[in-house]
Amino acid sequence: MKVISQNTAFGGMQGVFQHQSEACNCEMTFAVFVPPQAITEKRPVLWFLSGLTCTHANVMEKGEYRRLAAELGLIIVCPDTSPRGNDVPDELTNWQMGKGAGFYLDATEMPWSEHYRMYTYITEELPALISEHFRADMTRQGMFGHSMGGHGAMTIALKNPDRFKSCSAFAPIVEPSTADWSAPALEKYLGSDKANWRAYDACALVQDGARFPEFLIDQGKADSFLENGLRPWLFEDAIQGTGIGLTLRMHERYDHSYYFISTFMNDHLRWHAERLG
Repeated sequence: MKVISQNTAFGGMQGVFQHQSEACNCEMTFAVFVPPQAITEKRPVLWFLSGLTCTHANVMEKGEYRRLAAELGLIIVCPDTSPRGNDVPDELTNWQMGKGAGFYLDATEMPWSEHYRMYTYITEELPALISEHFRADMTRQGMFGHSMGGHGAMTIALKNPDRFKSCSAFAPIVEPSTADWSAPALEKYLGSDKANWRAYDACALVQDGARFPEFLIDQGKADSFLENGLRPWLFEDAIQGTGIGLTLRMHERYDHSYYFISTFMNDHLRWHAERLG
């Protein structure tokens, strides 16, 4: 693991690191904030998955999480959104596909399957690295994310309820198999058989029997992607009668930006801290 940068913040350490990923078959970059409590004891881990076009840096620079994460003693891990490198396939004119748009799935179709294995990267390879190099309590993990990353957080939590104790999302794509900006990407990554898409669709996972105790979702009503891409009411409908808890908060005047995320970041950190103990 290569150290790219380390900076002191609120008594803790904000670092950026690189390593050669076996899952993604390329060099991957990720950010970790280590709170001051982790100097002497293992601390809970909270994963933040970013959205389309983003890298690890967006939430690190604009998410405004460090002050409260230091107070609460939370390790914050911010992975990249896709594999990177000159050998990694991409669609240069399509921001919804390729680099920056990994959708946190394991691609099965060529040429994407050689590198785009973000589900395995997030659930297996990177956690092993975090456990090895940081004073992290891997029995207390939570996950949250934004947009495509909200989709990733919810699907990963639903598929791994024994590993994650909490999950929340900012403006998530809850049914990517039918959303205008994600269905074409799923077809390219996973093939034309839509049955294979269901493993990466929160609504479909619930319909197929996946369960998680509860979710917190914040959504801006002025989000330009709300009607055609995000549609949180579909998840609200999907969980009816399942026992899954949902706090869905719709906010007037807020859009899809990091101004929205940073406004409600502290709410999410406190929500996770209560559940991670």
